[in-house]
Amino acid sequence: MSENTAASDLAAQYAAQVSSDLERNLKEQERIGTEIAVLQDQLTTLQRDHTVLVSMQQALGITPSPAQAPQPARPAPTPAAAVPAPRKKTASGAGSATRGKKATATSGRAKTGKPAAGTAGKDPATAVKQAQPTLIDLVRGHLGEQSEPRSAAEIATALGQAHPERRIKATVVRTTLENLVAKGHAQRSKQGTSVFYTAPDTPDQTSKDPSSKQSADQPEAQPDHGA
Repeated sequence: MSENTAASDLAAQYAAQVSSDLERNLKEQERIGTEIAVLQDQLTTLQRDHTVLVSMQQALGITPSPAQAPQPARPAPTPAAAVPAPRKKTASGAGSATRGKKATATSGRAKTGKPAAGTAGKDPATAVKQAQPTLIDLVRGHLGEQSEPRSAAEIATALGQAHPERRIKATVVRTTLENLVAKGHAQRSKQGTSVFYTAPDTPDQTSKDPSSKQSADQPEAQPDHGA
C-alpha cells in the first residue's frame, strides 16, 4: 500500500513539473514571436526606405556601389515543438556542461576578435564614385562652353551623350539649373513659352561713364580779363 502511494506521489510531481515546463515554454514562444513581429515591421520599413533612396540615387545619376546592393531577407525561424526534458541532473553532468559552454564561448571570442585580412583597404567603387564630377559641375561646365542659350532638354541630351554611363534626366537637369539661377551661377531667359539658360555674364572692366569722359575732354572756360 505504501509503495503504491509513493508511486502516485512521484507521478503527480512529474505531471506538475511537465505542466509548469509547458506553460513556461508557451510564454517564451509568445514573447519571442512578438519580438520577431516587431523586427519584421522594422525590416519592412527599412526595405521601403531603401527603395525610395535607390530611386532618388538613380534620379541624381549616382552609380551605386556594390556595398549598397540590397541583401535578401532571411525567413523567420520556425519554433520547434516543445519536448519535455528530465529535470534531474547529477552534479558531475552539470559541471561538465558548464565547462563545455565556457570553452565554446572562449573559442568563439578568440575567432571573432581577429580582424579579417584585407578589409582595411578602401572600396574601389567608392574611390571611382568620388572621382566622378557631380551633375552640378557637368551642367556649369556645359553652360560655360556654349555661346548661345540652351534649354534644359538640350543640356540633358548633350550630357547624356557625353556621359552614357550616367542616366541623366531632363527633370533633374532642370532642377539643377534652377538652383544655379537662384545662386547666381546661371542666367535664365524666356522666349515665348520656352525657357533657356546661359552662363552668367562677366563684368565688363573696360566700360566707362561717357558723361565723365566727356566732361574730362572739355577744356575749362577762361575768365575774360578785357572787362
